[in-house]
Amino acid sequence: MIENVVTFEEVAGYRRRRDLGYASGSASRPRNVLRSTFRSLGMLIGFAPIESLSEADELRGEALTALSSSADAMGANAVVGVQFHVAEEDGACTVTAYGRALDLERVE
Repeated sequence: MIENVVTFEEVAGYRRRRDLGYASGSASRPRNVLRSTFRSLGMLIGFAPIESLSEADELRGEALTALSSSADAMGANAVVGVQFHVAEEDGACTVTAYGRALDLERVE
């Protein structure tokens, strides 16, 4: 079970037992023409695209869940150096989360 998913390279109070390599997970949403049209119209008249922010948060969360599952399957209990890559093309959006899968042990 993944205990730590962090953006920095080390986890305080733990040391590396094994470095299992890179793990990744992604989430995507297909293009939605109607939503894109309303978002564009809303931006033209001054409304903030709140739904796109919440959708991005959802995608990021789903990508982190997929990353944790991938790392867990590798035998890791932590992922360090987590980074995100976002790709948007023709209204479709994909978020990928990746980092080093590690087996850590607590330092006493």
